[in-house]
Amino acid sequence: MTITLKKYIQIFFLVVGMLSSVSVFAQEDNQQWIEASPASQAYHASRFKNTTPPYGLAKVKAMIAGIKSTGGDGDIYFNVLSSKLYQNLSLPEKFTYHMIHPEISSQNCDIPTPILEEDLKIFGNLPDPFDEQNWSERQLNFFISNRDTVLSLISESINRSKKVGLNYKIAIEHVNGWEVIPVLINVYKTDRKDHDILTVLIQLMKKNDYQPFMTSASYLKLYGNNSTYTSFISFNQANEDLVINRAEAFYNGRKK
Repeated sequence: MTITLKKYIQIFFLVVGMLSSVSVFAQEDNQQWIEASPASQAYHASRFKNTTPPYGLAKVKAMIAGIKSTGGDGDIYFNVLSSKLYQNLSLPEKFTYHMIHPEISSQNCDIPTPILEEDLKIFGNLPDPFDEQNWSERQLNFFISNRDTVLSLISESINRSKKVGLNYKIAIEHVNGWEVIPVLINVYKTDRKDHDILTVLIQLMKKNDYQPFMTSASYLKLYGNNSTYTSFISFNQANEDLVINRAEAFYNGRKK
């Protein structure tokens, strides 16, 4: 069979186009699933560590073990301690319950894309603290209604352990706990490894519309029109100092 020049050219470009598509998809695939460095992976794991409060811990764990899950809409499940048992808990024990037991569970089949050089980034947002679980409205309302006690218990725990679990960070953000800024800065300076503490400082400045931050290049990069949930600024001495100095100035101005 004779192939005309025109037909040959059409076949040639068709093959080239197919090969180009395969190359692009392979490249995108490689970029999407490239393995993070050991340091980045270790830091990623450390970001998800929660703090377990000691208040009535054995009692609370025993109660949690007896909870029966109930189904909700779709793949959502509720794991709620009964009102009678809940009311028998002291305020610090309720704090422990909420910190170690989110009452809502859901199924999520999405596999997150690895973040490269995670240990060299200061993010604008924190990750989810409980994977496929979330605090219920009752639990979130507890933090707000008992804000002073919650912040006091968190501060006490941080000063004792020199650690700030992800659950504590999320709670501080939720109640707009600007009063604990000095505690956060002090514990951060012990080893300067938990950059998500800087994220909490950033979030507190954002929540309170602190203008020196809201009008900065950092704000634009983290929360501007072209930002995403995982937007970040580079972790370096200059940015570290900038976040801490701004947070201290915000705190000092707010407490007056």
